[in-house]
Amino acid sequence: MLLIGESLNVISKKIGAAYKARDPKPIQEEALFQREKGMDYIDINLGPAKKDGHELMPWVVQTVQEVVDDLPLALDTSNIDAIAAALKVYKDTPQPPLINSIMVRPERYEPMVPIAVEHNADFIALMWGPEGLPRDENERAALCVELLYFANEAGIPNEKIWVDGIVTPVNIQQPQLMSLMTFMEMLQDISPGAKSTCGLSNISNGPPDNLRPILNQTYMVMLQKYGMHSLIVDPLDDQLIAIAKGQRQDVVDLIYSAMDGNAPEMGSLSKEMQDYVKTVDVILGRSLYSDSWLEL
Repeated sequence: MLLIGESLNVISKKIGAAYKARDPKPIQEEALFQREKGMDYIDINLGPAKKDGHELMPWVVQTVQEVVDDLPLALDTSNIDAIAAALKVYKDTPQPPLINSIMVRPERYEPMVPIAVEHNADFIALMWGPEGLPRDENERAALCVELLYFANEAGIPNEKIWVDGIVTPVNIQQPQLMSLMTFMEMLQDISPGAKSTCGLSNISNGPPDNLRPILNQTYMVMLQKYGMHSLIVDPLDDQLIAIAKGQRQDVVDLIYSAMDGNAPEMGSLSKEMQDYVKTVDVILGRSLYSDSWLEL
């Protein structure tokens, strides 16, 4: 599974300050760290960047590519001018740059899809429509068809489109996690060849920090079972990276068995493995979410 590092992000005090001061050192150190950790893409997240994004995003791209020129970058901002300006200075990488993201709203995709065409960029198709978050997998499918049809008509094949069905926090929108998995089962039927991705850490946005890794790791494997192509992840989570890179097949096999209702007896499992089974049950709605679910 491909991993997109999420921590070159304006919400980080260190990185946000470096963006503001145009200080290349923390940015380059973070980019080098993400490459060392095995990230396949580096996401440059500026947030809205309404004031100076058209100047800042090209500068950050150039700053990163001075030290890491062999990994593709994801350009993550809602500022369309910032993305267009960055693509003009982007140096070729083994894979094309990735626009993160294009919502399923005409005022967003009508100006942004031509930018992707002009620069041969891939893009993340964010299943966020005129009414916001889709209510279920069927609304996700309808949004997907609308945006991919428009992109196809503009000359972009499905293989350059990364569909993001949107991950929601487990503690407030657990049914949406199920809906996303169902949507993933549908994706290749409605959009053959399309890739997929999501902001994995959203599932644990809200629960205590010590519970975030087990939620992220477990849901990653569950999404993988349904064909997820890539994930936007925390590069500090060594266990997650090891699982994603095929180094913990025991964890993958156990989570798959738990999803199918065939997990071994809990008493035969280590505490680590019991926690994965309990987390599967919470995500699937078999157990109610609480901050103490691992202790029950």
